[in-house]
Amino acid sequence: MTCKQLIPVVLISLILFSSCGGARKAKMGTVAPEDAAVAAVVDQHYNREVDFNTLQGRLSLDYQTEERSQSVTVNFRMKKNDTIWMSGQLLGIPLAKVLITPNSVQFYEKITKTYFDGDFSLLSDLLGTPLDYEKVQNLLLGQTIYDLREERYKLTESSRGYQLQPEQENFLKRMFLLDAGNFKALAQQLGQEQGNRSVTVTYPEYQKIDRQLFPLQIKIIATEGTQNTRIDMTFRNIEFNVPVSFPFSIPSGYEEISIE
Repeated sequence: MTCKQLIPVVLISLILFSSCGGARKAKMGTVAPEDAAVAAVVDQHYNREVDFNTLQGRLSLDYQTEERSQSVTVNFRMKKNDTIWMSGQLLGIPLAKVLITPNSVQFYEKITKTYFDGDFSLLSDLLGTPLDYEKVQNLLLGQTIYDLREERYKLTESSRGYQLQPEQENFLKRMFLLDAGNFKALAQQLGQEQGNRSVTVTYPEYQKIDRQLFPLQIKIIATEGTQNTRIDMTFRNIEFNVPVSFPFSIPSGYEEISIE
């Protein structure tokens, strides 16, 4: 069994293409009109970012490839900018736990009795592009994976919303689509020509929690060559600012996963 097969389903949904951008923040009133329009849309996106300290809830996760499909229920907890915790179950039977912090990624699987304990660099090597905690958190909250304030973007308005693409493309092609009404992410698309790799993330529906918008559904389609992976997540019973704990202990006797 390969490393990719060993990674639990609840973690696969988080490991997406991402990278670091150059530093540049547009300031209203000091830029060209077209830049001012971009800055206004970007500011609205960040003004609508969901504000909380902690959250807890559940999510249904459906995972499908050409060879396999699986549905799991996941207990989901988060302390913003600090910890993401997930515990996956199938028919009430615990399957796996995941603990992600800004400095580490840990998980273990009960069926295969395997575990991983490392940092983002190993998972980044697996995908061939850098990954960090902030980008994973942004994806889950309906924010753009990249910080739109750090690069120059081209803005295109359409009936679907505001489409943003970098003025200067690098090896990773990017597109972000924001809702014209609430400025939350509707879609994010990342792709690499090398290896024909791409990820498309869409947000079909949001839910209102404490007068804030949080994703109800997130759909992910990842392509590498001729292989396609589809991941659908539906969030339920999300509560903000409740006491949370993150129990995590790798059982003894489990085999460590090494990613080469």
